[in-house]
Amino acid sequence: MGLFDVFKSEPIKLTPRLTLAVGLIYMMAADGQIEEEELGHIQSVVGGDVALIQTAIKYVRTVKLDQFLVDAPALVNEAQKLCLLINVCDLLLADGRADPSEQQLFHSMLNAFSVSQDAFKPYFDVILTKNNRAVFNA
Repeated sequence: MGLFDVFKSEPIKLTPRLTLAVGLIYMMAADGQIEEEELGHIQSVVGGDVALIQTAIKYVRTVKLDQFLVDAPALVNEAQKLCLLINVCDLLLADGRADPSEQQLFHSMLNAFSVSQDAFKPYFDVILTKNNRAVFNA
């Protein structure tokens, strides 16, 4: 054992559940700002699992987004993929706007998970309606 081996750690192994949390954290960080709505969304999606969120944060700090987009699609089934994309899109729109960096990341995720914009549009429309609380200001 070398002198600095104590600082080595095993790479984090993605699981489907961790993939969801990691996808959300990448989206949360995409615009460089962390909004209260985004933090609350992640906590609600993962059921307040603090250990999972901490592991996801560690993963995001150590693994580049491009590598995640290569590895993640093989780990999730169709239902998990759709759940992840819907939750990431909901997070993207949680603060009432979609910055270009967030839009680009979402398009990258759609591509990585082999989902076309046309196929996702019905879900997007529902999420837009869900988040349009301005309809109650009339």
